[in-house]
Amino acid sequence: MKISALLSIVSSAAATCVLGTTALAQSPAPEPQSSTARPPVEQPPPPGTPRDFRLPDKTTRTLPSGLEITFIEFGETPKVTIAASVRTGNLDEGARTWLADLTGEMMKEGAGDRNSTQIAEQAAQMGGALGVSVGPDETTVAIDVLSEFGPQAVALVADVLRRPRLPESELERLRRNFERQLALSRTQPDALAVEAMLAELFPNHPYGRAYPTPEQLAGYTIQDVRNFHRDNFGALRTHLYVAGRFDRAALARAVDEAFEGWERGPAPFISPPTVAANPGVKLIDRPGAEQSTLRLAIPIVDPTHPDWMGVSLMNTLLGGAFSSRITSNIRENKGYAYSPGSSLNARYRTAYWVQAADVKTDATGPALQEIFAEVERLRREPPGVAELKAMQNYRAGVFILQNATRTALIAQLDYIDLHGLPDDYLTRWVERLYALTPEQISAAANQHLRTDAMTLVVVGDLKVIRSQLEKLPQVTAREKKKAK
Repeated sequence: MKISALLSIVSSAAATCVLGTTALAQSPAPEPQSSTARPPVEQPPPPGTPRDFRLPDKTTRTLPSGLEITFIEFGETPKVTIAASVRTGNLDEGARTWLADLTGEMMKEGAGDRNSTQIAEQAAQMGGALGVSVGPDETTVAIDVLSEFGPQAVALVADVLRRPRLPESELERLRRNFERQLALSRTQPDALAVEAMLAELFPNHPYGRAYPTPEQLAGYTIQDVRNFHRDNFGALRTHLYVAGRFDRAALARAVDEAFEGWERGPAPFISPPTVAANPGVKLIDRPGAEQSTLRLAIPIVDPTHPDWMGVSLMNTLLGGAFSSRITSNIRENKGYAYSPGSSLNARYRTAYWVQAADVKTDATGPALQEIFAEVERLRREPPGVAELKAMQNYRAGVFILQNATRTALIAQLDYIDLHGLPDDYLTRWVERLYALTPEQISAAANQHLRTDAMTLVVVGDLKVIRSQLEKLPQVTAREKKKAK
């Protein structure tokens, strides 16, 4: 789970916002014939003039141990979010898949002089709940509380980071929870598709391992958990974020006291993956399945690359929005799928683009053909100015939401810090978005979305869909290339 996902749990979730512009609105259905004239339909107002984001003043300092602390005053509600992001996650577990996740869960089972119940009770008394989240590159410990309890929240987060009890008595219970999750995943086509996709994209690398074997899970001991925490948690890998309304002097004292004496620990482990040389086709049989689950993916430049903004907007136009080309094609026009979508997924110094869809079994081949065709059309022809402007308006609106709360702002700052992005990443984001041209979007697709370099995973009834796939030259060419 990424820091943004965890932070949405430990704070009150914002109400879902629906962004609408004239350009993005669906075309109205034809009016039925009637002898009585209807009043004209009032159109929504045009979107306002986009403005760059103004980042509130923030202060960052580094303790002698290497621990970084960022204070940022934000909002008017008397609440404060304390979030510690540690540069350790699934990357550090190597082939011991989910050991980092098991360690994260164990960290909530008591810390310092508190057991798990006391941690939960103290967090609730402060108006929040403490969460621990583990992702590919980072582990986050976070809590959102009433401002008056900020110092106590800092102490609680520090205890969970520095002095988790990791009690052996709770290991078997938590292991059983993970075993149930694993067993359930083996029955879900989405999980099977993601597992196969990542293994194809990042072979023999932690980024490519989505699930452990049952034998792996059963074999993890309490010493494995304790060793993982000892070897991967320390001040040098940690960045503490404090956002909201708070007494700066009181919080600074609380941080100094809570983290005094914490060992520096190791530097972050850096291990960029080597991507697959020969992308292929992975077919997983689900006899009798009424739908086929598709994943079409390709490694792509990471957020530090100059093309990243163009690639990001290209993704939105192609499949990353409800009104995007692929969604409009295979959902609205053809009726092959209900909720297809594409996304960019960043890791440290790598990323991948993926188009996901669950399609009708008898439309598996035709749906893939339309997806390939839309990618090739964008590579070949720049989008129209109006289409691109609509997507830019949409992304500008989403960007507002991504900076609208304490937790969302921390997630943005953590993203910048993880990837080593410049300080003006947020403040000039809107400017850079609107500076992109149709030609740049087509060039990004042409450069980074080569259909012959994509990995395809299909989970479905192979007895029904294999003949459909064999008609697609993009699929047969991949199978031949992989066989070499």
